[in-house]
Amino acid sequence: MPRTLDEPKPRRPAYFWWLLANALALCFAVISWALCLQVFRNIETPRNYEILRKLNRLPKLKAYGVSNVPPGTALGPKELYQKFFGLAKQDLSRTNGLLLRNFLTNFESPLLLTYIEGDYQVRKVRALDTTDLFTPGFVVQAQALVKPDEFSAAAPYPVCVEYVFPTEDATAVAGFNSGDVLGVRKNPSCAAVTHVSKITVEGESVLMLTVIPIAYGAYQIGAARAFDIRPPGRLRPGADLPMFKN
Repeated sequence: MPRTLDEPKPRRPAYFWWLLANALALCFAVISWALCLQVFRNIETPRNYEILRKLNRLPKLKAYGVSNVPPGTALGPKELYQKFFGLAKQDLSRTNGLLLRNFLTNFESPLLLTYIEGDYQVRKVRALDTTDLFTPGFVVQAQALVKPDEFSAAAPYPVCVEYVFPTEDATAVAGFNSGDVLGVRKNPSCAAVTHVSKITVEGESVLMLTVIPIAYGAYQIGAARAFDIRPPGRLRPGADLPMFKN
């Protein structure tokens, strides 16, 4: 009795595998492009920063001078409070990401660039260490002093700053002491806001701004002393801010 042989299954045409390979390659290219775009656009994310550092693709911080700093808005303590204190938690997080990104990319898009002005009374001073945003340097915490009216003396206002000085001069920190008044003006200070937070001081809610001067060179302390500030090298975007804890 003759056997009945099953017909062989039809083979896929050659062009099927060619189309499949090209589709996979296209998907891989799109995913790679999207990931690269995400890394370069969000340099402030610690993981992305480390990837770019290992690839040697980090933008080098530019040494601006007083005459060529990016254009920004200069605000006093009252205006700073009005601009930042009312931000909701989600808006605050988004704002901080953009502020740090602007700093890391040399303010390519300086839409949020804000310089502080005013008089600030020094509260604390300390040297920077390896847990901070960068080293070497030091940070000065100071509270704004504002006159309630033209006939009154200046009084503490609910705005504090962490003024971060990138410098290799280890002796410069001794030039700032608790109680000193730090006068800040857009020119020549050019102290740019890089982080915004809210803290509690003696039961009062206070706006805390982390600022970094971006006009580098000699920084004058009084009439007899000066030290050099330089663009920081490697930064640590994942560092805790503010730098002083309650």
